[in-house]
Amino acid sequence: MDLFSCSWTALLTAVADLADEDFERPSGCAHWLVRDLVCHLVIDAQDVLITLVTPADTEPTRDAVTYWAVTQTRPTGDDPLDALIVRLAAAYEDPRLLKFHLDDVGSAAGRAARLADPELRVSTQDEVLTAGDYLSAYVLEWTLHHLDLVAHLPEAAGPPAEALAGSRALLERIAGAAFPEAFSDRDALLVGTGRRVPTDAEGAQLGALAAKLPLVLG
Repeated sequence: MDLFSCSWTALLTAVADLADEDFERPSGCAHWLVRDLVCHLVIDAQDVLITLVTPADTEPTRDAVTYWAVTQTRPTGDDPLDALIVRLAAAYEDPRLLKFHLDDVGSAAGRAARLADPELRVSTQDEVLTAGDYLSAYVLEWTLHHLDLVAHLPEAAGPPAEALAGSRALLERIAGAAFPEAFSDRDALLVGTGRRVPTDAEGAQLGALAAKLPLVLG
């Protein structure tokens, strides 16, 4: 739960520190500008709020690892929801409005997470998880999107070290294998999720794990 707050607070701060012109730069998400990514974060924050107030009384069907739908197919930008995000982001026009909306909804999501009982069973997408597992899964979501946010903003602060380490550990559990020790946490996440193509040397170090990559999480 602490790692959720750490990663989410860092991401909200990074967005708050963006200059207006940064919203028109490309992000690390294929086919999305920074403004599109920030708009997606608003939707994510709403999902967190909705899920944490949607209790379930049945046994969990997913955990932080199995929460994810994993494919090797990279997004094309043709998904209807992805296209909606782009149109919605453009409708904000003034980046300050988008910042305000994210801060408003995002702060509420952060408070709800801090107040949640980790053992509470919650429902989302017709599945049941404990709140602790659900929020642990979102640490990976926040950390990857923080990397996406700063992908073309070299002066911007990246994710905190503990979020990178925790996200790497979860990605390794999803992959069912560890990334080479020579990989930094950042590189393991970028290469592992297809955000960066491994170098020849990295490909050799990956060995059999390379055949499982990229891990495209949905």
